[in-house]
Amino acid sequence: MRHFFRLSGGGNDFLALVEPIDEPTPDQIRAWCHRGLSLGADGLFLLHRSPDGARMRHFNADGSLAELCLNGTRCAVRLARHLGWTDNEIVIETGAGLIRGSSLEITSVTLALDRPGDPEPLEIDVDGVPIRGFRVPVGVPHFVLPWPDGVAHAPITKLGSRLRSHPVFGDAGTNVDFVHFVDSGRFDVRTYERGVESETFACGTGVMASTAVGVAQGELELPVTILTRGGYRFEVGGWGSEGEETHWGLKGDARLLVEGQLVDSAEDLPDPPLWS
Repeated sequence: MRHFFRLSGGGNDFLALVEPIDEPTPDQIRAWCHRGLSLGADGLFLLHRSPDGARMRHFNADGSLAELCLNGTRCAVRLARHLGWTDNEIVIETGAGLIRGSSLEITSVTLALDRPGDPEPLEIDVDGVPIRGFRVPVGVPHFVLPWPDGVAHAPITKLGSRLRSHPVFGDAGTNVDFVHFVDSGRFDVRTYERGVESETFACGTGVMASTAVGVAQGELELPVTILTRGGYRFEVGGWGSEGEETHWGLKGDARLLVEGQLVDSAEDLPDPPLWS
């Protein structure tokens, strides 16, 4: 059996193992994250204490290693506070570098992040139809599509899955964000996440990438409020004395949901039917 925690960051849900003796295999991660047949989650992270704070390794639901997941990192900050590793601020070592997190409120975590680079305009052909958006790296790749008519009926799965694996993004593919800029201080976003291969309730890196596009295009002025599919609101604004020019703060809900034991049957999944 393995001791585990389950957390949610604005609707992005994760399993977490604290200082495990051995690292789980990709097959185990895929099984545990399979909804309906096991616990189900958007991903899993390993959290270890370190001299400077904590370090984490994040895995997508398909078992692949991810350089960065900001909602996962916010959940790591929340879990570190629960474990007594910090009263408020802590530095988390991720695959994309060191990130400082603050958890003044019990269900809210803010991260201090480098401002994303300038969005790159990009037009992609999908079945003869030009799709115009912006490529924005935020530790992991994102393709942001402004969606002026609102995201309620945006083709997240149909178009998102096609763009996620489009050859222009190489073998690694990309995350895809559909964004409606409501006014200069608010936008709605829905994200198709690679590694999950589905829409998720929230995506922290997608929020940051979309904010970068909105600011660059003159649609937004910091601070901004963001509504995601999960219903929680995120905030992005300048961080500390350095302000919005160099660092942005990402704030949102992050809460501990479950603490328990993973038993062997949680990874004992059947083969899918041939017709599925």
